[in-house]
Amino acid sequence: MLVEQENGTVILRRTAEYQPPRSWRTWLIGRPLPTADAPHQTIGKLVGLAVFASDALSSTAYATQEIMVILAAVGTAAFGLIFPISVAIVVLLAIVTFSYQQTIHAYPGGGGAYIVARDNLGELPAQMAGAALLTDYILTVAVSISSGVAQVVSAYPELFPYRVALSVGLVLFVMLMNLRGVRESGTVFAVPTYFFVVMMTVTVGTGLVQAALGRLGQVVNPPPLEALHTAQALTVFLILRAFSSGTAALTGVEAISNGIPAFREPRSRNAGITLIWMSVILGSLFLSISFLAGRIGALPSEQETVISQLARTVYGGRGVLYLASLLATTVILFMAANTSFADFPRLSALLALDGFLPRQLAYRGSRLVYSRGIMALAGIACLLIVVFRASVTGLIPLYAIGVFLSFTLSQAGMAHRWWKIGHLAPDQEVQERGSVLRYMPRWQLRMVVNGVGAFCTGVVMLIFATTKFRDGAWIVLLLMPTLVMAFSAIHRHYRNLARALSLEHYGAPPAVTRHRVILPIGGVHRGTLAGLRYARSLSDDVTAVYVALDPAEADRIKKKWEMWGEGVRLVVLDSPYRLLLEPLLAYIEEVLRQRQPNELITIVVPHFVPRRWWHNLLHTQTALMLRMALLFKPGIIITDVPYLVE
Repeated sequence: MLVEQENGTVILRRTAEYQPPRSWRTWLIGRPLPTADAPHQTIGKLVGLAVFASDALSSTAYATQEIMVILAAVGTAAFGLIFPISVAIVVLLAIVTFSYQQTIHAYPGGGGAYIVARDNLGELPAQMAGAALLTDYILTVAVSISSGVAQVVSAYPELFPYRVALSVGLVLFVMLMNLRGVRESGTVFAVPTYFFVVMMTVTVGTGLVQAALGRLGQVVNPPPLEALHTAQALTVFLILRAFSSGTAALTGVEAISNGIPAFREPRSRNAGITLIWMSVILGSLFLSISFLAGRIGALPSEQETVISQLARTVYGGRGVLYLASLLATTVILFMAANTSFADFPRLSALLALDGFLPRQLAYRGSRLVYSRGIMALAGIACLLIVVFRASVTGLIPLYAIGVFLSFTLSQAGMAHRWWKIGHLAPDQEVQERGSVLRYMPRWQLRMVVNGVGAFCTGVVMLIFATTKFRDGAWIVLLLMPTLVMAFSAIHRHYRNLARALSLEHYGAPPAVTRHRVILPIGGVHRGTLAGLRYARSLSDDVTAVYVALDPAEADRIKKKWEMWGEGVRLVVLDSPYRLLLEPLLAYIEEVLRQRQPNELITIVVPHFVPRRWWHNLLHTQTALMLRMALLFKPGIIITDVPYLVE
């Protein structure tokens, strides 16, 4: 026990010896972890790549196909543009990667676009970045799980009617694994992530060798071409639509900058290296798949994915290697959801600490993860999957607007940060909420790079919003301002509450000159007498109140009170319309109107507690309804006196 004394006040500090008991939750998510274990729950680069890069890597499974879906409106002749469009997307990937590499080192506390926008652009852009990222993480879970199930359906078409149920079940499984903790879930998911990297490298590598030797054939029995859009001519607008669909390959690039605290020390260095690994693997696989898809004559279809067509063409059928490739692709798509489960709770906790989301989201659960955020993400993602029937093409139009808005705000914020750094003296240091500003040479070049990146991603966002507006992007464009307004309302509530509870300029509270106690009773029994004893310990001015619904019963109550009431006065309120709460509340209102200055009024509510919880279903719960009604009456204190029935 630690004893501290300051200004005459003695403070005793001790550590609670209570340890959570084993229960069904222990079996399900693991034993509770003490706060001191937090440093031991961090992860290294290899596991970090599995946790935070799986979202970006998984996009190679559908990004090429989404380009083809748009170009199919012109016909297969337009598929020659797949590779050039993919090259442009990889160039954009390089710009975004360079920007987030700087963000990781500038903001080692994590938070990504939200923190950068908050410190450099202001509160409103920060809220926009937060709304965009949260929306993106939710859609990542829905899209990646739905796409993973689509891979399974490609191999086993008879499962097509059950794709929604399979998707929901898999979301709940990933949620459960993440409730067990970042390190444990990352270790479990690392094996399938690297299995995907190896299998896709082997698949595209084999395909590229076959193409170089002239042995790469065409898809045998391709699925029917699904042109989801009416036939049209090849225009710049159509190419931009295809480009915007393919930029889904960049989703997840920001994940590492948001989750820096999950890495071992040195956190920024480990996170930065992991980001480079991720971008190199992502860019290589995406370009290879796009090139090979055009060479084999793959066709976009929800019945069989482009990856499935590529694998069975390269391996000459649906053999073991084909099934292994599809299994690896399916698993990485499920792992992409894991990235969101790692980042969404962290970001929502940051927003909650800043007062933009409910504070409960900032509390860690028994396994040192933000459990409430994890469960909220799973619930919303399952709802989206059910509404859109687990259709990847139906969900994609909602997908990339949020992430590109966050890209734009992050890079614009970094550009402004470099501008602030450039105006510091060489020996000057400025502490901001999320980072420390120090003068750096060649800040102009860094500012230009981030500025160009912000412009490029901003243009892509506008292209996406314009070209995908009628396909469903309007939902996100409506949702994000709604979220921002919700953030503002929550923040305003917390700000007003803090002002109302502040002790600044408060002074000493007025002294209580009179304490009046009201004791509502529903009968005279042991629970009533327990409440009476407590009420008399508070004050000598006690009034018992009984609402009479039946005159005969009221007479019995009066006789019993004369015997057991210890001389305390009893007010009987006759209720001819058999109302219970209304007459009592009216009486309390009357007392409140007659209250004297500095008079304290306490309502003591006695009630009995049955031994078993289900016994409560056999009683009217009048005491509970009374407490809820009195809770919103200003100027009174409510005290609950339970009596446990043995």
